[in-house]
Amino acid sequence: MNLLPAHPKNVHAVIVGGGTMGADVAVVLARGGCRVTVIDPSEAKRAQLQAHVRQGLTPLGLERRADLVTAMPALPSVAWGDVALVVECIPENLPMKQQLFAELMNHAPAFTVLASNSSSFPISAIAQGLDTRERMLGLHFFMPAHLVPLVEVVRGPDSDPELADSLCAFMRGCGSVPVLVRKDKPGFLANRLQHALAREAFAMIDEGIATPEDVDAAVRFGFGFRYLAAGPVLQRDHAGLDVHCAAAATMYPSLSSTTEPARVLQAHVDAGRLGMKTGAGFYEWPEARRLAERARYDRLLQQGLDLLADELPPLDTTF
Repeated sequence: MNLLPAHPKNVHAVIVGGGTMGADVAVVLARGGCRVTVIDPSEAKRAQLQAHVRQGLTPLGLERRADLVTAMPALPSVAWGDVALVVECIPENLPMKQQLFAELMNHAPAFTVLASNSSSFPISAIAQGLDTRERMLGLHFFMPAHLVPLVEVVRGPDSDPELADSLCAFMRGCGSVPVLVRKDKPGFLANRLQHALAREAFAMIDEGIATPEDVDAAVRFGFGFRYLAAGPVLQRDHAGLDVHCAAAATMYPSLSSTTEPARVLQAHVDAGRLGMKTGAGFYEWPEARRLAERARYDRLLQQGLDLLADELPPLDTTF
C-alpha cells in the first residue's frame, strides 16, 4: 500500500462537500501546497470557494495557492488517476456517508487514502462491509478548520497503522497539529474531553451553582487560559501531581456521572433555541451581534495562532 508523502506539495486531494467545513479544509490542504478538488453539487458554493480559500490564505501570505483549488459538481467529474487522498465533509448522516464511500470504490484508485471528517460516527461504522476498510481513516478537523490547528487521525480496527502514521506526517506538512487516536471510540479524543467538561458545566448550571456567563468566564479566564500554554497533563506536572491527586480524591465522588443531557441543555433544544443558527441559545443572537461575535472569535483564534507560531509545524513557503 502506498503511503502519503510527508510533503504535501502537488499531492492531489479531493474534498467531498463544499460547505463550511469542506471549504475550510480546502484552505488547510492548499496552504500545504496540495492540488485540491472540491466536489459539491451546489453551483453557488462552487462559485464562492476560491475566494473563500484566498481569504483564508492571505494572512499567511500564501493567497496565490488559492489557484490550486478547483471545484466540480460530482464524483465522475474528477480526474481520479493521481488522487492520493479523499476527505469526506458531507453532513453527519451515517447512511449517506456509507453510500459515499461505497461509491468511492468505483472511482478512487487502489492507493488512495479515504478519510472521513465525521465528528460522531466511528470510521469502523462508515467502513462496515467495504473492501477499502484497510485504507479508511478518520480525519477530524475542528471548526474553523483553518484556524484551529488540531486534527485527529483516527484508526479503525482494520485501518493500516502505517497509513495512519503517514497521514499524521502529511497533515503536519499542511501546518496542522495531528494527534493519533489509536482506538475508534465515540467522540475520539478531543470531543470526549470537551464533553466531559461540558457535562460538569451544565450540571452546575442545573444545580444553580453558576450561571452560563460565570461558567464561560471560569473556563476562559481561569484554567482554560492556561491551556494555551499547557494541556491538562503537562499542567499537572507544573502544579504538582500530589496536589491534584488529593483534589481528585475529594472532588471525583461529587462530579456529575449522568448519562443523559443536562436539563437546561435539553430544555433549550426542545424550545428551538439552538444557538447562533436559530438566533438564540444560552445567549441572544440578533444578526448584528452574531456577526460581531464571529469576527471577535476568529480574530482571537488568529491571535492565538500567532502566539503559538513557534510551536506549530512549519509551512514550506518557497513555492
